[in-house]
Amino acid sequence: MVTMERAYKFRAYPSQSQKSALNHQMQLSKELYNLLLEQSKKYYEETVKTLTEYRMNVWLTQLKKERPEFKEIHSQVLQNVSKRISEAYKSFFRRCKAKKTGKKVKVGFPRYKKFVSSLTFPQAGGFSIGKKKVRLSKIGNVNFVNHREIDGTPKTCTIKKTKTGEWFVTIATEKEDIFPFTNGGGAVGIDLGIKKYAVLSDGSILQNKHIPKDERRRMKRLQKIISRRKKGSNKRRKAVLKFARKYEHISRIKEDWLHKMSRNLVNSHSFIAYEELEIANMMRNHHLARSIGEESWGTFTAMLQYKAESAGCVAVAVNPKNTSRTCSGCGNVQDIPLSERTFTCVKCGMSKDRDLNASINILARATTSGQGGSHASGDDTRPSAMEAVVAERGTKFGGAS
Repeated sequence: MVTMERAYKFRAYPSQSQKSALNHQMQLSKELYNLLLEQSKKYYEETVKTLTEYRMNVWLTQLKKERPEFKEIHSQVLQNVSKRISEAYKSFFRRCKAKKTGKKVKVGFPRYKKFVSSLTFPQAGGFSIGKKKVRLSKIGNVNFVNHREIDGTPKTCTIKKTKTGEWFVTIATEKEDIFPFTNGGGAVGIDLGIKKYAVLSDGSILQNKHIPKDERRRMKRLQKIISRRKKGSNKRRKAVLKFARKYEHISRIKEDWLHKMSRNLVNSHSFIAYEELEIANMMRNHHLARSIGEESWGTFTAMLQYKAESAGCVAVAVNPKNTSRTCSGCGNVQDIPLSERTFTCVKCGMSKDRDLNASINILARATTSGQGGSHASGDDTRPSAMEAVVAERGTKFGGAS
């Protein structure tokens, strides 16, 4: 039995009174977040201990007596603010620990919020879902476009306001089900790139969807208009809104394309191996930072991961070290400049497209014991990603492509 978590996002259309209530509750949530953060800092200074989520909720109960306006928000929505603070602190300490081990990460202590754009309601008394409406506690029935069936038991409901003033409802569900181990497809390795979005180990190429040049020019023009407007003026506010609408439009086109591409891959393959890229480190290259940022590799691989399970597919990340510098024929490692797009092995003479060679190595690293490492001199061998899943689920993958 497998537990699967999924999230369903729908466009919402609250009434004007509901918008006012939601905006007011978000304003109070922002104030509460900042108050809890301040309280956490004081508690640490006095006790040298972290204020736990439980203690935050106890303090919150007292605050509601002193500040009755906080009673306008569902109690567990307020407790979700405590949870956000707690998670922010956990992430902070995790980054501190990573930095001590030598990793190049920005520690980033939790900061005060200038605004809060979402509210999360729990299932217990917080919300209920109808055919075309979702009832939110102390808000009312909010209209939403129910364009697909919600599968599973609803756990939370989050209503969010975008920068352009649009509203969305996201319903997180949980479902226990037995999924097919394999959809009968083959195994494939994926090498991600910029000119070609992805090259598969079977020779297939997924072409990139770049932002059109005329769209880039429009966005640059809108940014220039913003910079010329006086800060705080209505004209600047309107210019910012216009730019945000254009940016959201382009982002949705890209996101839709990533959804369709990732869905097609998990439906047609039973095993997918991809590179575990350190995207933040790669973006330190100022010549490629913008291009890398636009590719949304992290979003794409996350989509592969969560879609694979329900599609009878397994998606795993492998260490990308030397995948582009290793011959997929004989295993020889040699230097190759980024400008050279054909890999020619100086040892065995094999010649292949650089990206195709890398994708074959990525698949081999995931399907070979030790993930492509050498086992000479008595090195311990480890099961490959594929072997580990086979052992866990007790069946086999489809044939390799």
